[in-house]
Amino acid sequence: MFRVQSRVGWLSANAKCHLVRQARISQPHRYVLPVASQVRYEATSSLGTMGYEYKPIKRLLVANRGEIAIRVFRACSEMDIQSIAIYSEQDKNHMHRLKADEAYLIGKGLAPVAAYLNIPEIIRIAQDNHIDAIHPGYGFLSERGDFAEACIDAGIMFVGPTPEAITKMGDKVEARVAAEQAGIRVVPGTPGPVANVEEAEEFAKDHGLPIIFKAAFGGGGRGMRRVDKMEDIRDAFTRATSEALAAFGNGALFLEKFIERPRHIEVQIMGDKYGNVIHLFERDCSVQRRHQKVIEIAPAPNLKPEVRDSMLADAVRLAQNVGYENAGTVEFLLDKSGKYYFIEVNARLQVEHTVSEEITGIDLVHTQIRVTEGKSLPEMGLTQDDIVVHGGAIQCRMTTEDPAKQFQPDTGRIEVFRSGEGMGIRLDGAATFAGAIISPYYDSLLVKVIAHAKSHERACYKMERALREFRIRGVKTNTPFLLNVLRNPAFMHGAVDTYFIDENPQLFEFPPSQNRAQKLLYFLGETMVNGPMTTLATTIKPPILEPTVPPMPFSLLSSDPVVPKGWKDILTEKGPEGFAKAVRNHQGLLLTDTTFRDAHQSLLATRVRTHDLKRIAPYITHNFNNLFSVENWGGATFDVAMRFLHECPWERLETLRKLIPNVPFQMLLRGANAVGYTSYPDNVVHEFCKVAVQCGMDVFRVFDSLNYVPNLILGMEAAGNAGGVVEAAISYTGDVSNPERTKYNLKYYLDLADELVKAGTHILGVKDMAGLLRPQAAKLLISSLRERHPDIPIHVHTHDTAMAGVASMLAAAEAGADVVDVAVDSMSGMTSQPSMGAVVASVENSDRDTGISLPDVNKYSAYWEQARQLYGPFEATVTLKSGNSDIYINEIPGGQYTNLQFQAFSLGLAEQFEEIKSMYREANLLLGDIIKVTPSSKVVGDLAQFMVQNKLSATMVQDRAEELSFPLSVIEFMQGLLGEPVGGYPEPLRTKVLKGAKKVEGRPGASMKSLDFAQLKVELEEKHGIKISDRDAVSSAMYPKVFDDFVDFEKSYGPVSKLDTRTYFVGPDIAQELTIELERGKMLNIKPLAKSELNAEGEREVFFEVNGQLRTVYVRDKSATETTSFHPKAVKGEKGSIGAPMPGEIIDVKVKEGDKVEKGQLLMVISAMKMEMSVSAPISGVVKTISVQKGQKMQGDDLLLEIE
Repeated sequence: MFRVQSRVGWLSANAKCHLVRQARISQPHRYVLPVASQVRYEATSSLGTMGYEYKPIKRLLVANRGEIAIRVFRACSEMDIQSIAIYSEQDKNHMHRLKADEAYLIGKGLAPVAAYLNIPEIIRIAQDNHIDAIHPGYGFLSERGDFAEACIDAGIMFVGPTPEAITKMGDKVEARVAAEQAGIRVVPGTPGPVANVEEAEEFAKDHGLPIIFKAAFGGGGRGMRRVDKMEDIRDAFTRATSEALAAFGNGALFLEKFIERPRHIEVQIMGDKYGNVIHLFERDCSVQRRHQKVIEIAPAPNLKPEVRDSMLADAVRLAQNVGYENAGTVEFLLDKSGKYYFIEVNARLQVEHTVSEEITGIDLVHTQIRVTEGKSLPEMGLTQDDIVVHGGAIQCRMTTEDPAKQFQPDTGRIEVFRSGEGMGIRLDGAATFAGAIISPYYDSLLVKVIAHAKSHERACYKMERALREFRIRGVKTNTPFLLNVLRNPAFMHGAVDTYFIDENPQLFEFPPSQNRAQKLLYFLGETMVNGPMTTLATTIKPPILEPTVPPMPFSLLSSDPVVPKGWKDILTEKGPEGFAKAVRNHQGLLLTDTTFRDAHQSLLATRVRTHDLKRIAPYITHNFNNLFSVENWGGATFDVAMRFLHECPWERLETLRKLIPNVPFQMLLRGANAVGYTSYPDNVVHEFCKVAVQCGMDVFRVFDSLNYVPNLILGMEAAGNAGGVVEAAISYTGDVSNPERTKYNLKYYLDLADELVKAGTHILGVKDMAGLLRPQAAKLLISSLRERHPDIPIHVHTHDTAMAGVASMLAAAEAGADVVDVAVDSMSGMTSQPSMGAVVASVENSDRDTGISLPDVNKYSAYWEQARQLYGPFEATVTLKSGNSDIYINEIPGGQYTNLQFQAFSLGLAEQFEEIKSMYREANLLLGDIIKVTPSSKVVGDLAQFMVQNKLSATMVQDRAEELSFPLSVIEFMQGLLGEPVGGYPEPLRTKVLKGAKKVEGRPGASMKSLDFAQLKVELEEKHGIKISDRDAVSSAMYPKVFDDFVDFEKSYGPVSKLDTRTYFVGPDIAQELTIELERGKMLNIKPLAKSELNAEGEREVFFEVNGQLRTVYVRDKSATETTSFHPKAVKGEKGSIGAPMPGEIIDVKVKEGDKVEKGQLLMVISAMKMEMSVSAPISGVVKTISVQKGQKMQGDDLLLEIE
């Protein structure tokens, strides 16, 4: 405001004075000048000292949208001026419409940008609604002289320069002439717009490359193209012309010589109607990409005083020479020698005007409006001597662009918006709220963040802190890039030029955005709308239950727990060999607890989650430190974790290792198959074991599904070289106590044991995967092995399918076994392992006493009895009601027995299960009576089901083998891909099944080429866009598609492993309160509130309360959209499947189906947010299909075309 003393003479002639005896009432049609508390002066129109009429603005229309419109509306509100907005059809829900006192639709039926360029309609709306003045903002019509002239001709004030000044300064060619006339150095350039490509080529020949095209009637980087090669001039001219025409309504271009490594410095000027011109100092706008400013600084750091003074004086002199009034910016390029060149005048308010306001304390929009009304700068107290710099300011343009994808614009709905605020932070935005829609039609600016402090460095710290506080979900933003810039030492010290971004590739190295809460909401919403995301095997719904963990000493729960010594400590101290000797010298019976793996694999389809394992893990640490091992990994748990539980198996191992530091971990290694179902190159198996040890694995139970010694030895070598304890296991089948079973007799097992001991195993394992080891057989086998190898520890594993497991394990112990496998009571029996409590009680107070407390076992069992209820959807006892001694006949392994029964029931073949079991025996004999354990057991099972489904007997299979299409697993077995079975292959069945297919002789992996892990990591990073670790690469090597699906799922739905088990499997109930610990000290409180009816897009809106705030997600209802057609998406990972790089419109298609294209060839051009992007061929080939046409609107990743 003004001081009354300076205007007494003027006011006495032109104001009415009266006493105010009541509260002030807003009178929007009059400008109120506050003076003494009881006197008010109301100014009406008058003639100023220079003859200009002073006209107070009462109603002001902003011919713009978004952030700048709201910026002007706020100034109007402060000045008691009524604000009026215009809005396009696409902006009907935009915030700027709601911030104004009034708002009117414009450009109905026109394109989004064209609506705001419709001068006649803007003038009509202004006249119809008694508008006094129009503010153009920036962009759109702000630098169109014809628009300013149309306003004035209609009797409406234009808040900006005169039409003549806009025309002269807005035309960059005329501006150059004016600068030269003012004695200011300019960049060599064309005297006017270039008419065609040929003129551009002539200029390039005369002045040399590089050159740069610039739009003659606009800025902001649009219509700007740098050219370094003569052959690129034509394409650059075409693209720049098209961009300029779309952005400014005029495609005229001029050319300049490109100055290398300049700083971009601009001076903020302000002029009035009386010839007064001032500057508000300079800004440094050197941090640019695509010639668009990203971060602006005021004042320019490290600018020599003499250069600053000269540059400021030149800017003011130029403005005075052309009679410039209102706000504007004079822009220069400053080279390293200190020379600066005039490049252009922006005859409007700039996006970055905010930093000049912050360092000078002058409101530029207020000043613009007062100048338009007829005020002089001195009247407003704005003389050059009074304008000083206060500290430093930085503006960051936060945009909805993805810096990881070359700043591709992103569109969609803002699902979460939380801003950074606090002292010294200013936010200028328009779509800054949850629910805002970011459209592809306009500029990608989301919010301008301005930091002001005593110095540039302190402003950097404030800005970084504010940006880190932001949480924006639903659309990508450039925030990670801005943070990298702010942390860069060169930027911190103000030593940057326009090459800064290009020369600092580390600015594009971003930590992955977690966005955990919102991703989890999508998962919960998906389950609420479409049901469980993991197929459930039964109709049993998990209860709302949190299993009770037995109480433990406080010392164990503290941050530095007191951990009792265990066998892991012995292993760490003495190494594998010393550990094995200590086990052999131990007097009592040692136990391995299989509850964490084989027990739930057999009874609950391997579905037990880390969430429930880690809760009980500390109890094991404290109470079962004398366990030989906890079997918690390997086998089917590895792929099931990724495939069905959407957990990282390596993270499970690391998590449990931290919680159980004193008990060795044990895993199941399928020899040369590692944890897969096929053969791998040798280096894959070695790498797997190395990473497993790094993540916490100790004991490797190495087996082969056929007892094929070369495969076993490879696994042993891999585990041993990695530093693990090698437990080479004999896979047991048949019955050594039956003299009529001659194939797998005692001699066979003793000879096999000899080979394994000779190969260097630390421990000898007996793996009875089907529960066939009867008590008398156990006694015979183990006593014979003990006699043959008195110094080797013996470890026995069985399944309790026939309910004789406890007796067999006791017999094995009596015969000399050092370790036996058990499962906690509530997870034991049937196809699982024998009962831990039963074995503990049976040897209690004997020389084989386990040293484990039976009451502790009971408490442990009580936890799992409750936890097991959560896995009702996979409960084996739905179909498996008891043990069954027919296992001694059909010889089905425990886990497979459960799975086969599940499959039979789920397929409606429950009555055929007995037939399947019987046929399993027939299939085994057809294949030559093989060892049956994963993956060979799958071969037998697949053949058995194939025979049942096709009503084939063993004889029929033999007779018709040449014409039958056998399961793939059977064919691969016959080829030799699993290794060689004991006694060789069954002939002539093998020959008939293979029908001439290639046979593999010897160990399959021996002939396989080593996998290039470095190249695999490169390919995976390219495919998934994330940093790939060594363990990720191993996971992909084992299960390529499973790993890909796992990564994609995690990207979409986040850390679902943090959810409780019931919620994970079946989703939450409405109003159920969920507490989710994302990490230590970070909790989410989520309450599902409701889900909406179906909308037109086939989606339902799901409402949540998250940490007390409302959030929503949209989920497509699959049942309601089964018949709806959607545009196909590009296939991830297939280079020939080319998707839209961003949402937008196809403006040009350069190829047709059947065309041959070369890598890098231009295929299409897409436009979005007034920016054009070329789509080039990633590979050479032939265009197979084109899925779009010119003018079609696309979403990100929509399929454009396919190349083969």
